[in-house]
Amino acid sequence: MDDTPVLDTLDRAIINTLQHGLPICPRPYRQVAEQLGIDEATLLQRLVSLMDAGMLTRFGPLFQIEKMGGRFCLAAMSVPEEQFEDVARLVNAFPEVAHNYQRQHQLNMWFVVACPDPQAIQTTLERIETATGLAVLAMPKEKEFFVNLYLPA
Repeated sequence: MDDTPVLDTLDRAIINTLQHGLPICPRPYRQVAEQLGIDEATLLQRLVSLMDAGMLTRFGPLFQIEKMGGRFCLAAMSVPEEQFEDVARLVNAFPEVAHNYQRQHQLNMWFVVACPDPQAIQTTLERIETATGLAVLAMPKEKEFFVNLYLPA
């Protein structure tokens, strides 16, 4: 039996609608729910269910840190499999690390470093190298892309 979660029409409508952002008002979820023809409690319950099922892995704002004077940098490391969990704990302990993913690749640990000023990126990556004893490959953003996922209803 296949346990893969299936998105129904309402789940798809919720995801599609929320990609346009939340309204700035006292009850943004209620306003979105009304737009979808449901109540606020149903919308919130559906979001929790989508997160619990792993259909959504993150739900939150995206900031253009550069407009605030800061920088993001994608980074990757080649971590021996037997050390992966320990190295992940070390990397994730840095407050500048926004998120961290394991990949099936020679570069098997990918993470994003976010700093309030551009000079702090290099310093942070050097501190991570020192803490882990492993080289960090920095991949600073050259161009910004906005990718939206719209699901057919």
